[in-house]
Amino acid sequence: MISLFSLAQQAPTPPPTVPSPATAADPPAPVLTLHEALQTALKNSLDLQIGQNAIEVQRLQNTLGFAGGLPNLALNASNNVVINNTQQKFNTGDPRTATGARSTQYTTGLAGTYLLYNGGYVVANRRRLDELQNISELQLNSTVQNVLADVSLKYYAVVQQQRYIRTLEASTEVSRQKLRLIEARQAVGLANNADKFQAQLDLNAQLETQQQQALAARQAIADLLRALTLNLDTPIAVEDSIPVDRQLRWADIEASLGRNPALLAADRQVRVNELLERVARANRYPAIGLNAGSNFARNQNAVGTTLFNQSYGPYAGLGLALPIYSGGVNKRLVDVARVNTKTAELQRLALQQNYQLNARKAWEAYQQQLASVAIAEQSYTTARQLLKLVQLRLDAGLSTLVDVKLAQQSFEDAGYRLTNYRYAAKSAEITLRQLAALLTP
Repeated sequence: MISLFSLAQQAPTPPPTVPSPATAADPPAPVLTLHEALQTALKNSLDLQIGQNAIEVQRLQNTLGFAGGLPNLALNASNNVVINNTQQKFNTGDPRTATGARSTQYTTGLAGTYLLYNGGYVVANRRRLDELQNISELQLNSTVQNVLADVSLKYYAVVQQQRYIRTLEASTEVSRQKLRLIEARQAVGLANNADKFQAQLDLNAQLETQQQQALAARQAIADLLRALTLNLDTPIAVEDSIPVDRQLRWADIEASLGRNPALLAADRQVRVNELLERVARANRYPAIGLNAGSNFARNQNAVGTTLFNQSYGPYAGLGLALPIYSGGVNKRLVDVARVNTKTAELQRLALQQNYQLNARKAWEAYQQQLASVAIAEQSYTTARQLLKLVQLRLDAGLSTLVDVKLAQQSFEDAGYRLTNYRYAAKSAEITLRQLAALLTP
């Protein structure tokens, strides 16, 4: 009876294969630097285009006429034809009866009105429109910071995934060398199939992990292309490092927090609500307006005491409207505007506290990750030296497959930790610069 182990020893083991990507024969993709990525994002971002449209809307509305400070001019005209059955008695005693009597009335007029005073309504409304335009511009600046931060994070996420691949490739090459060494020893009778099978399984596991990591890298590239508003089939390559600025100072970050466009927009929104209070309060004051125009009227009657009447000429005058009672609506509008102002102040305070908290947390993470990067760099250097030493010992027959596998695992773990700490430190740096409005392309 032949055992399963004997059959396994006799059966040849095919070498593992990794499917090559479809673009393997294509020329290498051009390297996209972070600066170029940020410039592309600012050029193509749909969010920025929407923000620019919002600014254009506020610019078009920010006029004296939209605020109610320019006169209104209207041309009115009418032509009425009336057919009546008329029965009339006069004091002279002569009655008159007419059937189907026709009367024609023509009127035209040019009327203009101009508001002279309404409790400061026009002034407050015009200032409110100015503030709204400023808010839209600040919101666009905030969107710029968000786009720059998002693209930067996605760019370095691609670098992070590719650094993982570099670590796996180095470890996979060790597995290949280990398999070749065992096959060479087996050829001279110094190794058995068990060692060969184990080395083969280790290599297969490495290749499977490498394929999964390649998938994660492709998905990270897709996220980056989406952030750049580019076609998802666009071939790109990124730089192979995650540089971290170690010169940031908390005093500079804290001083710059007040320049964050979102916080400045919140300040402006408080001012807008204060002006809305003035607008609502203006409805409680008398309104004085100037009226002027010109009229033309022509009446033609078939019967009656006046058969023809025509008049025309200009007119001018002042109008006064004094609100006396409106069911308490005006008072309540003022109260609502006052509450909205308090709400805007609370929202600004909450936003300011959140930004300060996020900045503090990002600063602590930044410092912690920088310290972790320093330790991880030493660990990675040591793990790489250990892996080379174990390879040399394996060549000399002084190490086992277990020693090599443990050294590989230590090398991979050290590489992952170093890459993760660098990315985390860079993320904290980007967050700090975003909160302080210091991100630039």
